[in-house]
Amino acid sequence: MPATEHELFPLDEISPDTARRVEIGEHEIAIVRTGDKVYAIGDTCSHADVSLSLGWVDAEECAIECVQHGALFDLATGEPLCLPATKPVPTYEVDVVDGMVTVFLEA
Repeated sequence: MPATEHELFPLDEISPDTARRVEIGEHEIAIVRTGDKVYAIGDTCSHADVSLSLGWVDAEECAIECVQHGALFDLATGEPLCLPATKPVPTYEVDVVDGMVTVFLEA
């Protein structure tokens, strides 16, 4: 199935090494910027019902840390990098198109 394109906001509206929560239909997504690279992962920690976009971005590790219990998730794969999380969070295709952060969701 083709992916649907969702234009979100200009890249310069998200500072490097920060995250921002967006909702697209049923999808709650954390948009994370490290330098000029942008990632999109599920916004809910798989260990506890906590928004990952409230967490700390670790650009060196390419990860985001949950504020509640310190679970760390790989931004590219969604895999947990440490306990207490043991299950991955979803990842989504994201790109910067004409200066706009754009997420592509499977239809």
